[in-house]
Amino acid sequence: MHLRTLLPCAAIASALTVTLAGQPSSATKAFTGVRLIDGTARVPLDNATIVVRDGRVVAAGANVTIPAGAERVALAGKTVIPGLINAHGHVGDTAGLAGGHYSAENVMRDLRLYAAYGVTTVFSLGGDQAAGFAARDSQATPALDRTRLFVAGPVLAPRSADEARKLVDDDAAMKVDIVKIRVDDNLGTTAKMTPEIYRAVIDEAHKKGLRVAVHLFYLADAKSVLDAGADFIAHSIRDADVDAETIAALKKRDVCVCPTLMREVSTFVYESTPPFFADPFFQKHADEQTVAALKEPARQEAMKKSPAAQRYKTALEVASRNLKKLSDAGVTIAMGTDTGPPARFQGYFEQMELELMAKAGLTPRQVLASATRDAARCMKIDATLGTLEAGKWPALAGLTADPLVDIKNRRSIVSVWFAENRIGR
Repeated sequence: MHLRTLLPCAAIASALTVTLAGQPSSATKAFTGVRLIDGTARVPLDNATIVVRDGRVVAAGANVTIPAGAERVALAGKTVIPGLINAHGHVGDTAGLAGGHYSAENVMRDLRLYAAYGVTTVFSLGGDQAAGFAARDSQATPALDRTRLFVAGPVLAPRSADEARKLVDDDAAMKVDIVKIRVDDNLGTTAKMTPEIYRAVIDEAHKKGLRVAVHLFYLADAKSVLDAGADFIAHSIRDADVDAETIAALKKRDVCVCPTLMREVSTFVYESTPPFFADPFFQKHADEQTVAALKEPARQEAMKKSPAAQRYKTALEVASRNLKKLSDAGVTIAMGTDTGPPARFQGYFEQMELELMAKAGLTPRQVLASATRDAARCMKIDATLGTLEAGKWPALAGLTADPLVDIKNRRSIVSVWFAENRIGR
């Protein structure tokens, strides 16, 4: 069953005092003694309890009555936060440093890797095939033991307005969660989708009740696709500082921006051996052969000499400035990384993305919100995900340190849970 077809979630219970009536099912768990950061704007709660039954949060807060017979999971001394939502990732296509290996096995491998790092939901913005759709359609279950997946299907690349409408119709028939297009010339090396064509995509998608995510690079294109009705900006504007006109266009229709700062990092960081290769948090799940290949001197020298790599290094600085400016202006930010293609390490890059967002000037609370509540709202899944409140599908991570003090404390993750299921890490 598709997650969007579930019945609306129950009314949100009080965060402070909730009494649960009736007998629990055999699937009731109570996570006790936690410091709860529930993903809302509420202050953290000490010595809180989260009760989960049959794959749903029943109550979360202080003074929660634990049903008789519930299995208790003692998490005293742990800070519990919602699992992260990556609003722009990819799954299933990469083997080592090569793409083109899409398979059901690789989809599940990637979803379990994301889960190990506490990234419990990912929107795959392109390249999705039957196995990805099958994973999406089978995830509305309390037995879930891997990251939730939402899919865009193929990245649409029509060559005419008529073909644009046909491809959108195909997307609708596949029941994609969002339509994805690229409006970019790859630093002047390829032809860019024309306004006539992307306007046809957006118009047809809206007729079908679908939203459109746009890959872009340039400020001028951002203005044009927003004018055409784009629903989600899937990368930073990276050629120029955003202006008041663009900010106004984003806010007028509450269009979210996904910075994907680590996408830029991946284009130049392997010109030498990056320090994170020595990080045990990275090494725990990294493929040794892939890491060894990225250390090869010839590969590193080629990246060092690449004009594109150096251009994207500058683009990261622009993107970081724009992130801070957009956030300060009240534009909603959805954390995303564009992980999944070769050398973009799923799970770990999401941690680095959070830290780059903080380096750009966002507070730890803003950064965490972008990866939980706000990402869920931007991707239209906030009825069931993004916060730890009654009625939501529970995905939570236990930490030994407080990420609201320093977002790097998100790395102190010791356990990940989907509903009643602890994920092996």
